Amino acid sequence: MTTPDATHDPSRRSWVASANGHPDFPIQNLPLGVFSPPGGTPRGGVAIGDAILDLPAAAALLDGAAREAAELAAAPALNDLLALGAGPRQALRAQLSALLAEGSPHRAALEPLLHRAADCTMHLPTRIGDYTDFYVGIHHATNVGKVFRPDNPLLPNYKHVPIGYHGRASSVRVSGTPVRRPRGQLKGPEDAAPRHAPCERLDYELELAVWIGPGNPLGEPIPVGEAAAHVAGYGLLNDWSARDIQAWEYQPLGPFLAKNFGSTVSPWIVTPEALAPFRIPQPARPEGDPAPLPYLLDAADQRQGGFDLALEVSILTPAMRAAGMAPHRLALSNARHMYWTVAQMVTHHASNGCDLNPGDLLGSGTISAPEREGCGSLLETTRGGREPVALPSGETRRFLEDGDEVILTARATRAGAVPIGFGACRAAILPAA
Repeated sequence: MTTPDATHDPSRRSWVASANGHPDFPIQNLPLGVFSPPGGTPRGGVAIGDAILDLPAAAALLDGAAREAAELAAAPALNDLLALGAGPRQALRAQLSALLAEGSPHRAALEPLLHRAADCTMHLPTRIGDYTDFYVGIHHATNVGKVFRPDNPLLPNYKHVPIGYHGRASSVRVSGTPVRRPRGQLKGPEDAAPRHAPCERLDYELELAVWIGPGNPLGEPIPVGEAAAHVAGYGLLNDWSARDIQAWEYQPLGPFLAKNFGSTVSPWIVTPEALAPFRIPQPARPEGDPAPLPYLLDAADQRQGGFDLALEVSILTPAMRAAGMAPHRLALSNARHMYWTVAQMVTHHASNGCDLNPGDLLGSGTISAPEREGCGSLLETTRGGREPVALPSGETRRFLEDGDEVILTARATRAGAVPIGFGACRAAILPAA
């Protein structure tokens, strides 16, 4: 795994003034994304403060593998760049960091290649061929289990295998794209028969997004000790959930229409290199929990496969917006509460020979903290809708209403390191069609 280097130096500042002290995108971050400048076509870019650097336009100032990576960013998706793997990605990061640092002799050449982020349109960073959602937040799994199975909240396989399901790649949208309330079959426990109607228990899920870089050939598993080399970066994911549709349809085959109507991702891919200072040991399993099977266990991954990453979810209702109120925080969690590491997710996914491809998307599953204030979904926070959340506007919410906007954010902090963020993952709810 990557270790901190000169690109993480807390004394390094950028000649892009807005980057210095920026809450998300200081020079120590440099995430990758796809943007369109005003009147332009989609191409790869790098976030730096309140600006976006046109990556293919800057390729002439780079050399070697970094230049190759930047040239591949001329495409409207970053799949080919991510497929290059860690070496070219690290070279690109190192050279961009030097070019954007205070004192760089290339400032005059780079300044015309910067675009105000507020003027640009963001796009999905990759062509997502496949999307798989995991379930590695043990507190979420336990909380949800208590709602449906009070006497047996955590199913027996949970601590042995990273649980996941195949989601719908075609309905993943970039942050800022509204989500339409789905329709589906609803049947309450007292209803004699199902009915087809708009979802009444619409929910969010606070998740980490994992972007795949180099893939693996069909039939060839990925050893857990090599899994990190297949991860191109991270983002935020809101895996919207229609809880009432889900309750009726999920047996016997699991999630279907309750999940595939929309998922929202943040636009920037925060690289493993940027997150190197914020790696932590995977938290020890509670006494009595089984050790992972050998194919999922790697000493290096256990030493530094976790992240200290604060994850937050906020809401902005139409009434709050009209009153000029700020979004209200609903939960604060942390990526350290993942029961399985990202490497274990990748390895298990490919352990049966399944081929992962550059640009594929993995979701962590909802990452909740042990405390109620850290629940990553309304299903947990409201105890299945029985205990509504009070908002500062005087409103309450059991589940989401039309017009509500949900905002996910993430922030990595550590003593001696410059904090970095992921940018927002946000979307508002439209009425059912």
